[in-house]
Amino acid sequence: MAITLTVSTPLKVVIFMAFFVMTIPVIRPSQPYPEVPRVNIRCNETQFRPGSEQLRMEFSSSVVENEYIVTFKGYYTSQARRRFLTAALTDSGVISWAIVPRSNPAHDYPSDFELIKLSDRDRYGFDALSSHPVVKGVTPHKRVTRSLKLVREETSFDQATEKAEKSEPCSKGAKHACETSKTSSRKTQQDQKGVKDGEASDKSWKEPGRHRNRNLLRAVPRQIVNALQAEILWNMGFTGAGVKVAIFDTGLSEDHSHFKKGQIKDRTNWTNEKTLDDGLGHGTFVAGVIASHRECLGFAPNAEIYVFRVFTNNQVSYTSWFLDAFNYAILKKINVLNLSIGGPDFMDHPFVDKVWELTANKVIMVSAIGNDGPLYGTLNNPADQMDVIGVGGINFENQIARFSSRGMTTWELPSGYGRVKPDIVTYGSAVKGSALKGGCRSLSGTSVASPVVAGAVTLLYSAVLHRGNVINPASMKQALMASARRLQDVNMFEQGHGKLDLVKAYQVLRSYKPQASLSPSYIDLTECPYMWPYCSQPIYYGGMPVLVNVTILNGMGVSGKIVEKPIWEPYTPQFGSYVDVAFSYSHTLWPWSGYIAVAISVTKSAASWEGVAQGQVIITVESPPEESEENPRVSVVKLPIRVKIIPTPPRSKRVLWDQYHNLRYPPGYFPRDNLRMKNDPLDWNGDHIHTNFKDMYHHLRNNGFYVEVLGSPFTCFDASQYGTLLVVDAEEEYFPEEITKLKRDIDQGLSLIVFADWYNVSVMKKVKFYDENTRQWWMPDTGGANIPATNDLLAPLGMAFSDQVYEGDFVLGDHDMYYASGTSISKFPEEGIVIAQTLKDQGNEVLKGETLSVENVPTLGLYQTRTKPTGGRVALYGDSNCLDNSHLQKDCFWLLSALLEYTAYNTLPSSLTNQEKITLPPVLDLPERMEGSHLYRYSKVLEGHLGSQQARPLPPCPHLIWAQPHPLNTSAPSNLYQPQKLLSIGLEPPVPVMNKPGNALPLGIRDSPVINWQSGNGVSVSDGLTVFPAVAFLGTILVVVFLVCHFYKFKFNKPRRKRPKIRKIHHYLMYGSKVPGV
Repeated sequence: MAITLTVSTPLKVVIFMAFFVMTIPVIRPSQPYPEVPRVNIRCNETQFRPGSEQLRMEFSSSVVENEYIVTFKGYYTSQARRRFLTAALTDSGVISWAIVPRSNPAHDYPSDFELIKLSDRDRYGFDALSSHPVVKGVTPHKRVTRSLKLVREETSFDQATEKAEKSEPCSKGAKHACETSKTSSRKTQQDQKGVKDGEASDKSWKEPGRHRNRNLLRAVPRQIVNALQAEILWNMGFTGAGVKVAIFDTGLSEDHSHFKKGQIKDRTNWTNEKTLDDGLGHGTFVAGVIASHRECLGFAPNAEIYVFRVFTNNQVSYTSWFLDAFNYAILKKINVLNLSIGGPDFMDHPFVDKVWELTANKVIMVSAIGNDGPLYGTLNNPADQMDVIGVGGINFENQIARFSSRGMTTWELPSGYGRVKPDIVTYGSAVKGSALKGGCRSLSGTSVASPVVAGAVTLLYSAVLHRGNVINPASMKQALMASARRLQDVNMFEQGHGKLDLVKAYQVLRSYKPQASLSPSYIDLTECPYMWPYCSQPIYYGGMPVLVNVTILNGMGVSGKIVEKPIWEPYTPQFGSYVDVAFSYSHTLWPWSGYIAVAISVTKSAASWEGVAQGQVIITVESPPEESEENPRVSVVKLPIRVKIIPTPPRSKRVLWDQYHNLRYPPGYFPRDNLRMKNDPLDWNGDHIHTNFKDMYHHLRNNGFYVEVLGSPFTCFDASQYGTLLVVDAEEEYFPEEITKLKRDIDQGLSLIVFADWYNVSVMKKVKFYDENTRQWWMPDTGGANIPATNDLLAPLGMAFSDQVYEGDFVLGDHDMYYASGTSISKFPEEGIVIAQTLKDQGNEVLKGETLSVENVPTLGLYQTRTKPTGGRVALYGDSNCLDNSHLQKDCFWLLSALLEYTAYNTLPSSLTNQEKITLPPVLDLPERMEGSHLYRYSKVLEGHLGSQQARPLPPCPHLIWAQPHPLNTSAPSNLYQPQKLLSIGLEPPVPVMNKPGNALPLGIRDSPVINWQSGNGVSVSDGLTVFPAVAFLGTILVVVFLVCHFYKFKFNKPRRKRPKIRKIHHYLMYGSKVPGV
């Protein structure tokens, strides 16, 4: 039966208005977002903004020939430093040496380093300086080049999708053939994989909100300060006054109209150019976002600006320039320092040490994490340091910007696991700032997001100047992270703790009590997607321990320590006894920070159990007493842990990823695996399943495989637990003991899959770096992979790869494939299966500039060992680029799955069995190691000995000491993120404040209670495209009231009797249309 609801016109209006207000997105009163058209967008991509330019930054670093930075253990005058150097080099055999003059404002002050130039091959001088008792270290001087490229943002995301770089490889006939720059920015081809639906996308739980067809978009606000509600603090009288902010960039004009007269307190030039002005516009833009007072407003218009010009107009800088400028910043007692630059070289030790010294002197450093997204493992230094606030970028739809670099940090690889970075994210797309000659311009990039946070920090600092004794790099960072709004459907390696919330950060700082805190504040291996990748795979007995690297922030003092040992408290009702925990941690927390690495494993008693187990770790941090205090400062923090445990999977489904034999930049020059990628020749993403092999990892998980990471030699794992050992793009050498054990393991049933890459000594010499300024050649330490070492590993199996380099497209089965700078199989057992393709000889193209087509290139080999009936299987493939997200064009995930089915069950799909097989000719020569290679300097396996290289002694296997459990017979919290003590702050919505300076604080900004940081990370506020709950509730109430009123109206008021239609007609005929009045 059909039911018809008749609604009166007024009721229709009310219902419509209620429905309308319930669908309005969250728009704060100070953000008048006008209506914009709806378009289809993909999450994690930056929307086009008319007139906006994306700032692409290419960073390169090269060693200055024969120049060294000598760091001392203290600050000394120039005369004292010269005496120390003279004493160290006298009678050392040095032919000649000289101190390189540094003419800059720090010249007359004591310094902790000197820049010297030694004559060629003066190794004696290097050793003599290093052994001097006053010398802290000696490192090569580095030249830094940063190329700023303003690229107009595309009008559609399809156009914005990067195209594969098809430039000609370096060849003899090409101009500037192989003189490339070492850059960190990249174009990623992971959106053009050329894969069938359902194979390569591998989109599962990790991106539940990334397939929305339509979103209600937000328009770009006219002022970035309005987007973060800076006017609330301005109306309270806080504008940055009294805070010294340093801008390390390309300079700033003294009379720029956007800055108040006298606001620029100091301008210094640290370059070799005779100017203080900005010739590029980047420094002007950054300064404007922080402190402009006209047109495009900055956050702290009354802050004291200190301009440090550290880059030339050619965008060149040197490490020594930064060191002098950093020392000068310490002398000037700078409060906040913005560094919108960075690079992958986290092993530039003088630079890293000086950043530590800066923060130890209470300088709050804010730095951009880099524009190398969406690839993971692309964090830049110094933003990846624990004591620095690392900033990522989002657009105005609260989506992670595509360009924003992702974590994890790669310092800790291969034996450890990276830390969570960025720390927070904020608007970095289409942000308006000061233009070089006046007016405003829009730019995008994390170097734009960084000054947004630096300006916010400067404003916050000015609001709590009266609490200056508790404001330091750690407490400011704690406040920003605790008040940040978590973004929906985004993991922690993309957003850190979430989006910057300026007003809530102010609330935190007003009531802050010095204490320690953790990042992340809890470990929940069941919470997806935020806790990716930890939540992507349950744990089980016999598996490699899960490593979680937690940062300790110590707001109590610049130095501290962990008292005694961390305590493991499993919750008995939540089966915490099924979990084993081990710790490795900083014995000294300095400056303001440290780490605790938590290894999580499953006890034998849970080998067949499935469920969720919980516990917590108790950490006690102690710092020395401050002024007027007698007792040390103590803070106790809790780290809740929740894990998902399953029964141990079958051996055939367990895959072991070899991380130990992967090397990356820094410290050595390890080239990219694709020779066509001349603009990004460094292999610096860690080669980890959670960085540049992330998509491959998800493909394996979606196909039911369990992937574990081996960060130690092959002698340290039980092969009987695993079906397949996966070796991909290995650059490291192998211990003899590893080679022997692997052969024995394969005979006993372990299978092996190897994905190799190019290796050719002549090509390696061709792709060396040349710096025209320093005339310095930098030779690669290996090829895309270390084929001679891989051949040593495969020799007992009768297999080997060649030193030929091939490239080309082909079809394997019904799959399109691309071979990108791969090698070929030169030796394989006759009983095995070898599949060949027709490819181009890329090595010949690089060396001679000629393109040759070669038929029957053996690319894939399959073999069932026959030493024992239970022997394992081996599969070889000559190219790993099809698994690597760095420059992925056409993936071969399907091939990896097919090979795993073969190694696990000895079954092959028809796409491989129907291929034509070939027989390899006899092998004449195998690839040899390059003479003069310096691989031993960076190797864990090799060491130098009398001018040659030899294997080091085999290191002992890691041995974890499991913590003694202290069971808790109480129930664990059900939600590790929600029940934080900081919730009282998150429930106070920011309101517009119209308050004159000096008046009492308005009700909208209230003091929060003293915060207990021990329980975690702060506000449980998610930020996304949600409805405004208060307005929605009000609309619902209006509808209910209206319906009730109508109900009672019709119930108690007798309706008037209607006139019959016949009488109405008669009345009309007699009187006409006009009716006489009564």
